[in-house]
Amino acid sequence: MPTPSMEDYLEKIYNTIEQKGYARSVDIASSLDVLPSSVTKMMQRLDEVDLVIYEKYRGFTLTDKGKNLAKKLVERHQMLEEFLQMIGVQDKNIYEEVEKLEHYISKETAICISRLLDFIEDNPQIKDSYLNHIGKKEKLIIDQKRQ
Repeated sequence: MPTPSMEDYLEKIYNTIEQKGYARSVDIASSLDVLPSSVTKMMQRLDEVDLVIYEKYRGFTLTDKGKNLAKKLVERHQMLEEFLQMIGVQDKNIYEEVEKLEHYISKETAICISRLLDFIEDNPQIKDSYLNHIGKKEKLIIDQKRQ
């Protein structure tokens, strides 16, 4: 089972390869705000568990196992972003909140959230009703604070 840190690296590698067609240590170091030497150490660890192929001074690629896991991690990240947006979390807070949640929710919980999102997508009036409801609650709270 990968650690949260390993998951973060796999997500960044996957996204970088999807965007650029390749991933280099400097790309990953920059996007995770870590030193290139930290990337090298993590690539060696990921290589040991057959998630990347790491060749010293040549770079790295995802193995099939690594690519499949990374794709699932990216999908889970996107699902949590969508969920937090849907329930009204402010955009400026979403990335940080997803980073906290994504490593600790169970597969079952992720499936339940995904099903809820699918249900709401199929029934947009429910989302509108919810947003209207929380808008009224927030207005009531603001009005009470002013008194």
